[in-house]
Amino acid sequence: MLVFDSSGAALRKASEIIKRGGLAAFPTETVYGLGVDAFNTAALARVFEAKNRPHFDPLIIHIASYRSLDRVVLLSALGPDRRALVKKCAAAFWPGPLTLVLPKQPAVPELATAGLSTVAVRCPAHLAALKLIRLCGEKGLPGALAAPSANPFGSLSPTRAEHVIEKLGDKIDCIVDGGPCSVGVESTVLDLCSGEIAVLRPGGITREQLEDVIGPAGSGLRGGPPAVGQITSPGMLKSHYAPQAPLFCHSGEEMAALTRRDDEAYLFFSGKNRRFSGEAVLVLSETGSALEAAANLFEYLHRLDGMRPARIHAEILPEEGIGAAVNDRLRRAGALTAENAD
Repeated sequence: MLVFDSSGAALRKASEIIKRGGLAAFPTETVYGLGVDAFNTAALARVFEAKNRPHFDPLIIHIASYRSLDRVVLLSALGPDRRALVKKCAAAFWPGPLTLVLPKQPAVPELATAGLSTVAVRCPAHLAALKLIRLCGEKGLPGALAAPSANPFGSLSPTRAEHVIEKLGDKIDCIVDGGPCSVGVESTVLDLCSGEIAVLRPGGITREQLEDVIGPAGSGLRGGPPAVGQITSPGMLKSHYAPQAPLFCHSGEEMAALTRRDDEAYLFFSGKNRRFSGEAVLVLSETGSALEAAANLFEYLHRLDGMRPARIHAEILPEEGIGAAVNDRLRRAGALTAENAD
């Protein structure tokens, strides 16, 4: 596997690998993505194989600007009000950590969309990612990269190049090392296709930010995780983003009542709440900043999981702003642990 920096010359080399059907991991502001040409079915199949990802879970397609949207989205399939909302969301949040679920162009391979008539698409806010996507365009067409997170399916998301190298280094062709991801949790997913506008996955754009722009939005998560065949975006499965160690989620009060064990690891939200010390005790944000906690979440979970603890105990954040996205990842990471405990 080749490791590139994020210089222009290196990005051109990575783009040539992608154009030949290769797999290239690259940084975004959320997590590292595993990018392939969104229109190359053979390359798409390699993504599913490398990640051991089920084919019923659709991919997010990354574009470099709103002007490229027509290549993957059939906007004419939406009514005028919804088209106006798409434009409004893009103006407010792109480039940025917002994914929109929209009607797909017929040319988008069904493998990328799990056979659905919709496609999940976003424009990332990372200069290296945007340059790479643009470089992957050809024959007058803008670039479009299908890019799930660059990790084995269901495991901790990668926020540093080292995470990708450790977990997928022997299965991909190259990686662009752009340093740590600034947001640290995946994009928010907003469904603009269905009868009800709905947030399918909380993420880097908070519900409050969204609703300030588009008004009230429902939740595609009501009633529990969807059945196979009804998954319209990544991150909707009950169990996801999981470390190898069993993870237990606790309120602040529950964390305060825990007894310290040498073979277990602890992840506190703020320095004020920390009760233990030691290598296996980490704090997401000393000052209690939910933004800082989100940026550190997967990095710290990788670090704790690498210590091979018997258990990881994690404190839930206040359920507001980006704290809701952090809590979503923690609960999904601990879903199998909770299920086995029932």
